[in-house]
Amino acid sequence: MVGTMALLPSFIRPARMAKRLTHPAARPAAADEHVLDAPDDRLSPALVAAGRGEYAAAAGLLAATRAAAEWENRDRYVRRLAAFARSRPEWYEDWRAADPDDPGVLLVGAQLAVDRVWPSPARAELLREVSPAITAAARADDRDPVPWRIALDHARGSRAGHRYFEELWEAAVRRAPHHYGCHVAALRYLAFCWHGSHRECFDFADRAAQDAPAHSLVQALPARAAFGYLTDGCGPEVPRGRLDAAADRAVELSGRFPAADPWPAEVRNKLLYVLLRLDRREDARTQLRLIGPYATSSPWELFSDDPLGHFLRLREHLLTGDPRPVPAGLLEAPRTALGEHGGHAGAGAH
Repeated sequence: MVGTMALLPSFIRPARMAKRLTHPAARPAAADEHVLDAPDDRLSPALVAAGRGEYAAAAGLLAATRAAAEWENRDRYVRRLAAFARSRPEWYEDWRAADPDDPGVLLVGAQLAVDRVWPSPARAELLREVSPAITAAARADDRDPVPWRIALDHARGSRAGHRYFEELWEAAVRRAPHHYGCHVAALRYLAFCWHGSHRECFDFADRAAQDAPAHSLVQALPARAAFGYLTDGCGPEVPRGRLDAAADRAVELSGRFPAADPWPAEVRNKLLYVLLRLDRREDARTQLRLIGPYATSSPWELFSDDPLGHFLRLREHLLTGDPRPVPAGLLEAPRTALGEHGGHAGAGAH
């Protein structure tokens, strides 16, 4: 990896811990090296090739997910490739020029178009101009739910009405009833429209989780609703029992995956925050062991401009057995409450 690591964008390079843990028993078996938003073994070569200006690996990866109907992987890969394309637009333009009708390039283009205008104060107006890109991606493969996830994000950003949202939602679940990305996008739309009405968001998340298979990431949707409530600071109080039940469901799901697995890493990182806010320290330590080296920007980027450093500070506090409460600064409300309600850096970030 020595020869290729320099080609990776800075946001996917490993970052070493500044210091070792002082409690030997708490130290994980692996080397104390952590990565932020690490790509999996399939995406990593495509990103390395993209760093060299090559797009064939990315095209092949997305074609494989499409052929195998691996919609969750396809969604993740599209978001990461679109993020790369934002920093290296010439890479995407070369790919599109070479094969403008490729469903993969159309899908990355739709995500890229939404992401580019998302930070703008004129987001709602600008998003209306990118609708054709989403339509083209949807038409490229009628089975694919990922364009509909992008459309749900688009509906939130453009402040679309409930009737339009419901049409999009029905189209999305018709293609993939338990697609996690679509469910997250829908929950975010509802949280934005029902700002402060957290019980309604919990109702949606609970129904979705009850209907989903035990191994589906949708089982973590109630914990995501809990995260939204705990970082919002407005609206009526949600009973503690409902927050614990949401966390319990996500804990059970997390236990179904191997430890130190990048696939459930973001679910586990968000769950860690929820458990800490609920003062469930032993459960939080268990999640830290399961997270292993795989920190994710979300949720820690809401609390710090250095999400990896923030995660490591929390981790060290927990794993050294410090009996004192977690410092308030590590769990305080985000700088803005817009993270779950409509204002984050990338529309497709989950």
